[in-house]
Amino acid sequence: MNIGEIARRSGVARSTVSYALSGKRPVSEETRRRIQAVIDELDYRPNATARALKEGRTRTLGLVIPPAGRRLTSMQLDFVAGVVESAARVDLDVLLSPSGGDHDASFDRLISGRRVDGVILMEIRLTDPRVSRLEQAATPFVTIGRTSDPDRAWWVDLDYAALVTRCVHHLADLGHRGIALINRSVELVSAGYGPSSRAHEGFAEACADRGVTGTEFCCADDAPAGEECVARILTEYPRITAIVTINEAALPGVQRALERAGREVPAQFSVVGVAARQWAEEFRPQLTAADIPSLEIGATAVDLLTERIAQPDATPRHRLFAPPISLRGSSAPAPR
Repeated sequence: MNIGEIARRSGVARSTVSYALSGKRPVSEETRRRIQAVIDELDYRPNATARALKEGRTRTLGLVIPPAGRRLTSMQLDFVAGVVESAARVDLDVLLSPSGGDHDASFDRLISGRRVDGVILMEIRLTDPRVSRLEQAATPFVTIGRTSDPDRAWWVDLDYAALVTRCVHHLADLGHRGIALINRSVELVSAGYGPSSRAHEGFAEACADRGVTGTEFCCADDAPAGEECVARILTEYPRITAIVTINEAALPGVQRALERAGREVPAQFSVVGVAARQWAEEFRPQLTAADIPSLEIGATAVDLLTERIAQPDATPRHRLFAPPISLRGSSAPAPR
């Protein structure tokens, strides 16, 4: 038995049966019931989409990624890979939506018209209107990151404040008294981007606790910006002998600037941070860093979202990752 036979017996077009099974376009409830009745009568179960039809679900998750004009970082690409791979293991599709602004048409389309059963939202700001819109639409969702009011939502996140604090303590233990934080771009920091805000808080608190001088710099997510930022640090802040960074995309530029200035790492200058393992291992010498478990974070987001879809009234669940600092070759005692 095939879709053509179901269409003939239901008195609809093949495309209507396909849309009803896939959920890719809206089908009236009456038509959906008629098609389902034929499917039940014929005991037709081609794949998971038939189960989805019976359940009134699309078996598709929406993943909201940064807008198309912005290049995804390695960490964000791994988040996407983790989501897609984990969803495939439980027979779910993933619909990517490159959305940015507070009133983005792509985001609006994603949460309307029954296109997805739930949404995973990336790049969360402390105050994020998209979260409010998902709540108003009664769309199940999970965030990678968390707002300033996290208790009522489902989320998975990296503990940037704790990780940056550990980095500062590591450098202070090595005798560094002037430390820089290379944060993300001015735009993200100004928008209240969660990781940037929490990295700032952890850095300021740790520097105060250890009595070291901390100076923070915003940096765009690319190598030229990293090179320019470090060149400025070396020229204008000679007492800085170490850097903590959460901006992995800037790391190649950080390395180039130090090499051009003749600053040997780690004998004359230390660099540590929070980064995907790929970036840490490509740095020379390899970067002392908290390796972000990006694939696991993406997979956890899928697990939480499927649980929320299945149990809409369940108490919100959270998962906060705080991986250890992997000591590699880029940090050493402060130069005398």
